[in-house]
Amino acid sequence: MKAAIFHASKNITIDDVPVPELRAGAVAIDVAWCGICGTDLHEYLEGPIFISPAGHPHPLTRETAPVTMGHEFSGTITALGDGVTDLAVGDNVVVEPYFVCGDCAPCQAGNYNLCTSMGFIGLAGGGGGLSEKVVVDRRWVHPIGDIPLDQAALIEPLSVGHHAFVRSGAKAGDVAFIAGAGPIGLLLAAVLKAEGLTVIMSELSSARKAKARETGVADHILDPSSEDVAARVREITGGVGADVCFECSSVNAALDQLFDAVKPAGVIVVVSIWGHPAQIDMQRLVLKEIDLRGTIAYVRDHPATIQLVHDGKVDLAPFITARIALDDLIDKGIRTLIDHNETAVKILVHP
Repeated sequence: MKAAIFHASKNITIDDVPVPELRAGAVAIDVAWCGICGTDLHEYLEGPIFISPAGHPHPLTRETAPVTMGHEFSGTITALGDGVTDLAVGDNVVVEPYFVCGDCAPCQAGNYNLCTSMGFIGLAGGGGGLSEKVVVDRRWVHPIGDIPLDQAALIEPLSVGHHAFVRSGAKAGDVAFIAGAGPIGLLLAAVLKAEGLTVIMSELSSARKAKARETGVADHILDPSSEDVAARVREITGGVGADVCFECSSVNAALDQLFDAVKPAGVIVVVSIWGHPAQIDMQRLVLKEIDLRGTIAYVRDHPATIQLVHDGKVDLAPFITARIALDDLIDKGIRTLIDHNETAVKILVHP
């Protein structure tokens, strides 16, 4: 079967690899669609990062580069391993792409997304969604019913947004401010709107501002190049400030704006993965009693996220901006997202 194989920075190839073998407690899945994630772009440009380099195998999978990539994927079950009785061949599913140890303190506390050895399918090994077929332990497989398979490939990043919402403690009626309208920022906004919040977004890119407007996920869309964003947030909120702010850009200037835009005793959630240290004005954090929180991936978020889509509260179709074949992964997928990211939100690959 064909698969996208990461070898090293700027070295991803489409190769023929063996079909993975079904094992007890797992299911075989024919991959329908796989999204290209920002993490995949970082691996292509600067990796290995989350992928284990040669000589340093991942503690759970024992795999190193080269590995099959892809962790935002949907597909159809083609076979059930021994012991799997609550799914059926032909079920359409998505995958929560984890490897966790189950033994460390976070795992024992139920916070498996904080596992001290945590890895992701498609990065730490175990195959990946940028391939024709994959075998995944039953624990991580979620049936999606009649959600279209292309839209279902966005359940994974939508779950990132859902977990950020849960971490924030926000509730219906609150005002949320999001800095950054990339794929995660937009999908987070979709969750917040579905949960009854008023959403303010800040973004430089005209194409991403247009996508926020087109999808209806933001009530107010601000341009930091032409207006004082924090002042506008305070104006919109009657001088109070946002109840909760989300950092989705990994840009220090955007993070700084959140400290001005959030209300006293408000919450700032850092969603993006930073590739460099950030600077924080601790005096503002202290004097406003701001609660600064991190969030990583998801934990038990997939069922609730899938339900939002089932109930029609989130429409994923408008966020898909291109569909390509696996052979076009580099030229029409990765390079487009790196060199022309204003033109694309989510590019899906059909292996």
